Amino acid sequence: MEQRTLELSPGVELAPVTKAISQERINRYAAAAGDFNPLHVDSEYAATTRFGGTIAHGMLVIAFVSEMLTATFGERWLSSGRLKIRFRGAARPGDTVTCRGRVVESGPERTLCTVECTNQNGEILLSGDAEVNA
Repeated sequence: MEQRTLELSPGVELAPVTKAISQERINRYAAAAGDFNPLHVDSEYAATTRFGGTIAHGMLVIAFVSEMLTATFGERWLSSGRLKIRFRGAARPGDTVTCRGRVVESGPERTLCTVECTNQNGEILLSGDAEVNA
């Protein structure tokens, strides 16, 4: 797996990942994951919930974070990466989600980053920390 060359000193920003959310993308994820919760795939049902419509699976959004971290750390992320995140909002069809990260600590044993995903309005969808061992 290819790894970006990046000086991983504190303050360095990771290359962001931006993805468009569509109902089709959500449906494809539901099929791949086997998760057909009506909140994600049934617009009539979802309209009756507090969300007022379908929302993307949380794990779909987390996959975008993992894509960003894999692009930066390559195999290191895949073999030793850990995420601690908190969901703060929902990604909806029509949203554009951007995931960003910043190195907060880097040493010979591990690298710590903050991560965050926002929608096109700047609303935070998730935030947290990522740790990658050397």
